[in-house]
Parts: sequence; structure tokens; C-alpha cells
Amino acid sequence: MHVSLRGKLLIAGPSLLDPNFRRTVVLVTEHNEDGAMGLVLNRPSQATVDEALPDLELDLPELDELVYVGGPVQPAAAMILAEFDEPEEAAALVLGDVGFVSVGSDPAIVGVATRRARVFAGYAGWAPGQLESELERGDWIVEPALAEDVFCEEADGLWSAALARKGGEYALLARMPLDPSLN
Repeated sequence: MHVSLRGKLLIAGPSLLDPNFRRTVVLVTEHNEDGAMGLVLNRPSQATVDEALPDLELDLPELDELVYVGGPVQPAAAMILAEFDEPEEAAALVLGDVGFVSVGSDPAIVGVATRRARVFAGYAGWAPGQLESELERGDWIVEPALAEDVFCEEADGLWSAALARKGGEYALLARMPLDPSLN
């Protein structure tokens, strides 16, 4: 039986050294028998939304905020997660009233229907069974997601904060320096 992790966080474990995912926090946006998809929540780029997407015709208040690197798959693809006042306006809900903004949405409705939004370039993807294998290996630590994780202002601290929230041995791991030899 398949248990979906949609709406959960994947927190990179200490043994996950792939530079695309080291110390990342990924929101799983889809997970089924065909594989999984997610967005890295704690990798801001250097480009603002209006610089990276000058033709974006959605009425989003966050145009001066940074675009986040959502993952290594299709880095030129823009994905927008928003917190909706009117969840029925979401293309697909992921976590409570947080979901995807459809690029075909009426710009006026999006501006009125959302409280906040974040733009991601690219996404993380897993083939069927790949995420399950990575979980068995201990590459990822699963934690329930909060809307605040998606729109976190302190991206550099999200990995540690999510681990600390999980508690126990994970709270200890949250304080581990990037280079353990410095400990």
C-alpha cells in the first residue's frame, strides 16, 4: 500500500551530501505510485521575481522578493506556491490552503485570492520507488509541514528549525555544524 507524503517536509539527513540537496528542506507537492515531486524551500537565488520573470502577468505583491531554487529539474520552469484566502482558486492544494497558482489564472483574482506567494525555479523529482529507497537509506527525515515553512523569511535557518521542531535526537542534529570536523 502506498502512503503519500504530499504536504510533508523532507529534511535532508546528515548523510545526504548531494550538493543539490545538502541541508535542504523539501515540501512534497505530489507523491503517488508514479513518483514524487517537491520544492526546495530554503535555497533563495540572487534574482528577484520581477528580474527573473518580467512577463509574469499575475498580481503578486512579492515581485521584489527573491526567486527560490525549487530543485534541479527544469530550472527554467517557474512554479508559484501561494496561501489562498479562496482555496478553490488554487490549481492544486498541497498543504491546507497552500497550493499552486495556475499560470493561466486571472491576474486580478490571484491578487485578491492570495495572502502571500513564493516563486520557485525548477523542482525536485523522484522516479517510482526512488523516494522510498532514499527514505529507507536515511537520506531524508520526514516532518509535517507548516505554511510558515513555505514562506519562511530565514531560509538559512529552516533546516535547523525543522529538525529542532521534530525534537529528540533531531534537535541535537539541528545544532550540528556544516563541517562536523569543526565541532
